[in-house]
Amino acid sequence: MDLKSLFVVAQFIKARCAHGMTAGKAKKDKNYIFYEVEIQDSKKLKLCYLDKVEPNATIGEIKCLLYKIYPKWYPARQALSLHPDGESLKDDEVLENLPVGTTVTMFFHDLGPQLGWTMVFLAECIGPLFIYLFFFLHLLNVYEQKDDYTSNPCSVVTLACVCHCFHYFRRLLETVFIHRFSDGTLPLQTIMRNCLYYWGFSAWLAYYINHPLYTPPSYGNLQVYSALAVFMLCEAGNFSIHLALNNLGCNGLRPKRIPYPTRNPFTWLFFFVSCPNYTYEVGTWLSFSIMTQCVPVALFTLLGFIQMTIWARGKHKMYTREFTDYPELRSAIIPLFL
Repeated sequence: MDLKSLFVVAQFIKARCAHGMTAGKAKKDKNYIFYEVEIQDSKKLKLCYLDKVEPNATIGEIKCLLYKIYPKWYPARQALSLHPDGESLKDDEVLENLPVGTTVTMFFHDLGPQLGWTMVFLAECIGPLFIYLFFFLHLLNVYEQKDDYTSNPCSVVTLACVCHCFHYFRRLLETVFIHRFSDGTLPLQTIMRNCLYYWGFSAWLAYYINHPLYTPPSYGNLQVYSALAVFMLCEAGNFSIHLALNNLGCNGLRPKRIPYPTRNPFTWLFFFVSCPNYTYEVGTWLSFSIMTQCVPVALFTLLGFIQMTIWARGKHKMYTREFTDYPELRSAIIPLFL
């Protein structure tokens, strides 16, 4: 056999091998199941059609594909459901695990402008910090003209300003350097409502505490400095709990393990409650109410206690659901009671 014949045979074998490999690949693709996803809006009008979607694709990845088609709807702004009025699907849910066939119809809902949790906390804390200072320094003409530039001689007024500013300054530092937030977001409308709540209450209590005719607490320095001591202990405790949760890796994220007390005595409250940070927060505002003996502060404390109890009970249920060996002695927010 000459060289020309060998070359022809080699080309034939190469062609047959390539054909076999192509046929094998085509067979594999033929047996591979892809999904077809059609996304409609709330009025059942077609937004887009996604062909050959991988079965292990997540809802978050589908949102990214929709974002490429409609750049104005970034993933955090999207909500996808299997029914027009159904519950929104989570980003980590996998397509093949949903109760659907290979042809899926999803319904899109625009959640509106969104902000991350870091910006939410910063917005909620910066406002009260400066609003209180405006009233303390009498930068706002809200009192009668004859009293507008009169300083209240009570030392508790200055002390209350220091405590209030210290509290929100601590929260700002924790937001930037300590807290671990999830990738979740909050609608701008909800953020505005939260800011109205915090900013409005700060203005209300600052107006009365810094009023030139404000009267000091009934029991004088004993009441003021006793409440101050409790306030500082609760602030230190709140910081210690947030630091412990940060080291544990479950602050703002799904808990990886059960939080336990450390050598820091302020964390020993973990022996009795699931959310000691809320316990310390309530203690902070309760002591501030006693220190200032101001009704708006007491009302703010009561409403905050109700809301934090709801959050604490929700987290407590999550802990007991996630961990079978969760300590039975722990309650949600108040030791041995609630």
